[in-house]
Amino acid sequence: MQILFLHQNFPGQYRHLAAAMARRKGVKVVGLGQNETPLLPGITQLRYKPPEPGKTTPHPYLLRTEGHIRHGQAAARAVLELRKKGLRPDLICAHPGWGEALFVKDVFPEAKMILYWEYFFRSAGGDIGFDPPGVPVSLDEAARTRVQNTIQLIQLEAADWGVSPTRWQWSRYPDWARDRISVIHEGIDTAIASPHGPAEFRLPDGRVLTKEDEVASFVARNLEPYRGFPQFMRALPAFQKLRPRAHVVVVGGDGVSYGRAPAQGGSWRDVMLRELDGQLDLSRIHFTGRVSYPNLLSLFRLTRAHLYLTYPFVLSWSMLDAMACGAAILGSSTAPVTEVIQDGINGRLTDFFNPAAIAEHLAAMLADPDAQAPLKAAARRHVETHYDLQAICLPRQMALLDAIATGQPAPEFDG
Repeated sequence: MQILFLHQNFPGQYRHLAAAMARRKGVKVVGLGQNETPLLPGITQLRYKPPEPGKTTPHPYLLRTEGHIRHGQAAARAVLELRKKGLRPDLICAHPGWGEALFVKDVFPEAKMILYWEYFFRSAGGDIGFDPPGVPVSLDEAARTRVQNTIQLIQLEAADWGVSPTRWQWSRYPDWARDRISVIHEGIDTAIASPHGPAEFRLPDGRVLTKEDEVASFVARNLEPYRGFPQFMRALPAFQKLRPRAHVVVVGGDGVSYGRAPAQGGSWRDVMLRELDGQLDLSRIHFTGRVSYPNLLSLFRLTRAHLYLTYPFVLSWSMLDAMACGAAILGSSTAPVTEVIQDGINGRLTDFFNPAAIAEHLAAMLADPDAQAPLKAAARRHVETHYDLQAICLPRQMALLDAIATGQPAPEFDG
């Protein structure tokens, strides 16, 4: 069997799946992406040239769509060269978010294709119109959002099957598409993301935090509104008054993964530090930038409470990693967090838009660590039961690939 994985940042969500398929006897795996990433053993990894920008300015609604088409063209040219060199994939697995799967079936019409359906944009019930609350979505924004799905809809028609990581993300897709989408998370390696392991975290100033320290943590790929960074920062003045010895570790970059950059320029961290100037004890707030995965897990093992806030949007791996490490989670009462966290059972939930409540909940969790022990144990069990890589997610992913590649019905999974 030959399998082509296509992802702008390959391996991305396919890191475990592509490696597992490559370990199978008689299976050839090719990974194609745009950006340089670490090599995986047993996989032929190739890069395609980034597309040139357009020379004309399209309609504002089509700016992202045109970029996706250009990425689709660039990826198609790359796989066409692979076809000339003899590649004949039985199966194509691709992330459609950048348009790279647009024309792949035109190059390999005989191949089956499974796409990773991460998020379908709608003007209600999700990220659009969520923040600030109560402000109606304009017709212009609703129209732009509808057009934003153009490339996904084209790829939905071309795909043989799809995968979404959570039921809520799956529910965002049209009714007629959901019958061809399985809900399977990428999986958390609970042997690595575990309460057992190093529990020390070195701060930028050289100080090392341990379980003996009173620590709260906040993690996002980038510190931005989609992940509740402004609400988190606005909670800190009250939180620091309630817990005068607590250290807050903030992990994340200053770029923008989702949404927009600040209108006034700079980073969202700059914006919030200006807004809260004079209200924070910065000696107890530690901005680390991005950290390695082992260091992140060490932080999760020692933190007394981990705060995870998000718009109704895609679920971050970091929250599940923290749960797997036995961290006490304070999450926003937003989808898809509420699909995972049951308040008072395996974590706590709080109002995304209420910094005072966030501060009080976070302080209460730090004030009584013993009371968090049942939540922490339940969090770990929940990940083992629903998101474990080796026992649940990877076997389901591989079973799905086998079925679709051979023209069999997609298997049905419980839970």
